[in-house]
Amino acid sequence: MKIAVISLNNKGDIIAERIGKSIDIDLYSKTKIKEFNINNITKELMKEYEAVIFLSSTGIAVRSIAPYIKSKDIDPAIIVIDVLGKYVISLLSGHLGGANALSIKLAEIVGALPVITTATDILKVKAPDIIALENNLIIDSLKDAKEISALLVDGKKVAFVDDKNEIDLPEGYINLEDKLESYRLMNSDDHSNCRLHTKEVSLKKEKEQINGIVYVTDKAKIQGFNKAEYNNQKKLKLIRRDVVLGIGCKKNYPAEKMIEQVCEKLEELNIDKRAVKYVATVEIKKDEKAILELNKALKGELKIFTREAIRKVQHKYKGSDFVEKSIGIRAVCEPCVELCGGILLTEKLSISGMTLCVGKA
Repeated sequence: MKIAVISLNNKGDIIAERIGKSIDIDLYSKTKIKEFNINNITKELMKEYEAVIFLSSTGIAVRSIAPYIKSKDIDPAIIVIDVLGKYVISLLSGHLGGANALSIKLAEIVGALPVITTATDILKVKAPDIIALENNLIIDSLKDAKEISALLVDGKKVAFVDDKNEIDLPEGYINLEDKLESYRLMNSDDHSNCRLHTKEVSLKKEKEQINGIVYVTDKAKIQGFNKAEYNNQKKLKLIRRDVVLGIGCKKNYPAEKMIEQVCEKLEELNIDKRAVKYVATVEIKKDEKAILELNKALKGELKIFTREAIRKVQHKYKGSDFVEKSIGIRAVCEPCVELCGGILLTEKLSISGMTLCVGKA
């Protein structure tokens, strides 16, 4: 984490020195910078750093950052420490920016009291943005996340569903799937229609009492998410990034055409394009503009594999004599998915001069 510290006097410098012994910081001190202008410095630091620590009053910090605040998913963590080192205050971007966690760490270093005012933290329920941060998920809608947090703070029932069952049930949520399974088990040897009906009614009432649902998936559309019994609930989708794309194409392939075709195929497969984690290809295509632009558009991680690595696994897939003659290997997209650690969801798809294979990491 790239951290900047703004100090306005010698007492602040002393605290900054103490912090610098434990974590890496860049100090911007009024005692050492000529023509020190806190507003100009703050403007630049909020662009360049992931966290900015003010050794000052909260008033000075608030006035300094106010013109440059954009959005909770963009703003850096802002923390204030008083010059006596008594309090460490998480001021801005407590969750997504990491200000709350960093404040606790700084409080330990300085020997101060951490001041966290985020309601979900105080009530010991896990906010959706923290779930996303801890599990590398993408928040579909910050507005929906805010509404779910409000429900949790108000003590309302919020269900949590992970379609891969990889994330433990977070604090403050209920698991409908477990309840449904419990009802099934309780009735597995019960042939009484009366008792079975009672359990079904109980489950229906349980659903009716739910005020919100958080769903973790890589799907574009969630089957059952908008069923009638959930129409009145607030809903939030958290997107898991586990999709791998293996790509091959002709030289100088049109970038816009590739992006359009890949997105259409993902939609057809009911995959959210934001779920793409890797875009993978062979080394000879590492500078292909279309592939680079596709990766940029999908905000993925570009994976490049050597022909030697691909040759070791290409025998598993149907190859092409033409491709082997052109670049020395018989297949590109399917081996690249496997080399990313992916499980193939599709075979090689030939689409207007490009090849695509979709898999899951």
